[in-house]
Amino acid sequence: MPVTPQVAPSSNSYTVRHAVIAMLRELGMTRIFGNPGSTELPLFRDYPEDFSYELGLQEAVVVGMADGYAQATRNASFVNLHSAAGVGHAMANIFTAFKNRTPMIITAGQQARSLLQFDPFLHSRDAAELPKPYVKWSCEPARAEDVPQALARAYYIAMQEPRGPVFVSIPADDWDVPCEPITLRHVGFETRPNPQTLTALGDALDAARSPAFVVGAAVDRGQAWDAVVALAERHQARVFVAPMSGRCSFPEDHPLFAGFLPAMRERIVELLGSHDKIFALGAAAFTYHVEGAGPFIPAGSELFQLIEDPAIAAWAPVGTAAVGNIRLGVEELLARPQVTERPAPARKPAPPVPAAPAAGERMSVAYAMHTLAGARDPQSIIVEEAPSSRPTIQTYLPIFHSETFFTMCSGGLGHSMPAAVGIAMAKPEKKVIAVIGDGSAMYAIQALWSAANLRLPITFVILKNRRYAALQDFSRVFGYREGEKVEGTELPDIDFVAMAKGHGCDGVHVQDAGQLAQVLKDAIAYPRPILVEVEVA
Repeated sequence: MPVTPQVAPSSNSYTVRHAVIAMLRELGMTRIFGNPGSTELPLFRDYPEDFSYELGLQEAVVVGMADGYAQATRNASFVNLHSAAGVGHAMANIFTAFKNRTPMIITAGQQARSLLQFDPFLHSRDAAELPKPYVKWSCEPARAEDVPQALARAYYIAMQEPRGPVFVSIPADDWDVPCEPITLRHVGFETRPNPQTLTALGDALDAARSPAFVVGAAVDRGQAWDAVVALAERHQARVFVAPMSGRCSFPEDHPLFAGFLPAMRERIVELLGSHDKIFALGAAAFTYHVEGAGPFIPAGSELFQLIEDPAIAAWAPVGTAAVGNIRLGVEELLARPQVTERPAPARKPAPPVPAAPAAGERMSVAYAMHTLAGARDPQSIIVEEAPSSRPTIQTYLPIFHSETFFTMCSGGLGHSMPAAVGIAMAKPEKKVIAVIGDGSAMYAIQALWSAANLRLPITFVILKNRRYAALQDFSRVFGYREGEKVEGTELPDIDFVAMAKGHGCDGVHVQDAGQLAQVLKDAIAYPRPILVEVEVA
């Protein structure tokens, strides 16, 4: 199979494009996610047959797809955007990728260097500044010959914990400039936490009367799931999920699972009130959504943290923090001798089975999610973006296995629909089910076209409540009276089945609760992408 042109590296015809393609191939990055513009076209001339171009119909969709793919493959993805306008379109999902700690090399075309002094059409002024502060590093190389080395540096930075997106602006005439090949280096991406701090943390856990763990997305991201389960079992610690976590990091059917913490200071303190030692693993301590008051942790308790991100450790208001790779840190704690035995805490009670709706009423989200939980394989992957329904989804659609739940850590909408496409590309052996609110779906609905074009058997479940329910529910925090109208939050008359068919996907509408179980079973077994529009109260 032909690949890149067989050009001797020492010849003048070995160009920046040849060097970059060779580097990406060596790094296993042969999928390029993009939506092409004029300044990007030189990269794709003589495009190698072992590469694929993954087209998204809008740049936010492109970055969302690349985010899901990178998370699922645990390797950086390569994204190609169009100058300032394309980066602007993509910024919401670049922000989410930064919060998700997703490794991603984002490139954007720039006008030819010879034109930049004339303020040309479609150029990006101060291109390296545009995506800041939501990339780990950005540059526009000083010379065309520096582009391959800049991209190699970008890869190392993106993959170094805490991982995240990086940005390189590349003028259109750089690709054909002769250059030398680069040699990729081995760079360690994980750092071991400070041994003395881990010793203090381990001593505190050994001496605890009633320890609690608070797990965040970095546990699953860092392949520490099994180690954290073992450590929780050793200490008989109740395990809570940190607020706004974008991954599942502990089996939600485990006897030690205690539930989800809300992003509210007073409620966190209340829920952790019976615990004397609190251990935040791979999680901020703590993420808040509303202003609060009072202490950050219960009186008489102590907070300890293991986090891969030194910036998060720096702003934690209280406690002792160990900074480094989560898995390595937990494995060191497990290597300590077990010195205490304590009884198991009380198990969290099971939620009540949601009732079917009365005749003529719409089904509840609880009923829909309970039905979906019964229809799906527990090993299937749930990709969620339904903020107003999240507490109900957490209750009635539990997650049991590592790498089977993804959402956004940012709160920004438009991530999960395209992320489901990227995850399905990376894990073709798994069933991917995207649970999306109707308001969220409209931020990246073009992802349906990519799913259809790639013939990915994703099941998109749209929870259609015809409103921005999260804003209506949240309005009380800002002084709205019960029943008071919240402007701009009604979403009538959106036909998602029609939009699915317009993008090349099949679709079905469900309003009768009695039909839901069979419709979901059929949709999950469907060999192509399909959208299920579910009317909920």
